[in-house]
Amino acid sequence: MSHITIKVFGGEQKCASCVNLPTSKETAEWLEAAIARKFPDQLFRIEYVDIFSPTEGENQRFALQIVEEDLFYPVVVINDEIVAEGNPRLKDIYEIMEKHGYQ
Repeated sequence: MSHITIKVFGGEQKCASCVNLPTSKETAEWLEAAIARKFPDQLFRIEYVDIFSPTEGENQRFALQIVEEDLFYPVVVINDEIVAEGNPRLKDIYEIMEKHGYQ
């Protein structure tokens, strides 16, 4: 089983609809802690990407899509597929990870 990378796209500012939610960076840290508890000793990586200053390539493409389509962020991406927008649900993320062999 190869480890997966979970990308959390967001910004320093919260989106207008997300005022009562944690920041995107806090969400990335929360996800990392929760997933590590659920799948101990199994490798995965959380990568936070600021949508207002993304790096090149796929990250830039997703960041542009989030801004242009006015998506709620943070946006969680696993294997180049958007799996959550706004407040992510752990259950959904766990299910995707289990499909990739995590247990």
